[in-house]
Amino acid sequence: MEKTAAIIIGASSGLASAICEQWLRDRKIDAVIAISRKNIKDIVLVNKEPDNRKIFHAMECDYGEPSIHSCCEQIDELMQQYQLDSVTRVCICNGILHNENVWPEKRIEEIDSKTLLEVFSINTVIPMLWLKALLNIVKGKTECIITVFNARIGSISDNRSGGWYSYRASKAALNMLLKTAAIEYARRAKNVKLISFHPGTTDTPLSKPFQRSIDNDSLFTAGFVAKHLIDIMNLKHADGELSFIDWEDKSIAW
Repeated sequence: MEKTAAIIIGASSGLASAICEQWLRDRKIDAVIAISRKNIKDIVLVNKEPDNRKIFHAMECDYGEPSIHSCCEQIDELMQQYQLDSVTRVCICNGILHNENVWPEKRIEEIDSKTLLEVFSINTVIPMLWLKALLNIVKGKTECIITVFNARIGSISDNRSGGWYSYRASKAALNMLLKTAAIEYARRAKNVKLISFHPGTTDTPLSKPFQRSIDNDSLFTAGFVAKHLIDIMNLKHADGELSFIDWEDKSIAW
């Protein structure tokens, strides 16, 4: 029977950790590889009963190209060490909305070149570096579904309120890069399906400063979104296309 692995990148966020925990309970997945800037093994496994049948491996990565390349080499080694046949699930969760130096711009006067470059680097460049590095790992005969976290705010046609220049632009650019990658993957890795995913407003530190304007019915727990995403990934099949969808599996306008 084929042994499969799932990879989660940017695994220290609340939503990514919830996905990781659910994969660790999924009998169809034999190994979970979690990649983050810091070792998150204790965070993911806290208060969880260990499953001795499940392989869990945490890796640290600074998301520079050499570090990403090193992680992929380690993944290859793990696949051989544990006799894993294929990677069937990948979630790329890297993203930034705000930190101590970055905040969504309300006015054009607030646009700053340093902020733009930082936001683009994290939201747009890093996911693409992973898709580049993972190509030879995920291609094969077994179907692999890759989800890259995006946002509805990355929709150009859905922009009605303006503002948030860096975040909007970085997510829109990510969609163009993912669309282009989907075309190439369709030629070189026909078994792979790419998804650009909007999780909705999830109750995590990322959205915390903006939750006052969100109705309780529209604020989701990380576990709720994780389950919906995993269910969506289980239903998707390789079709050579990029899907830009939300947590309800509804298409979002480009």
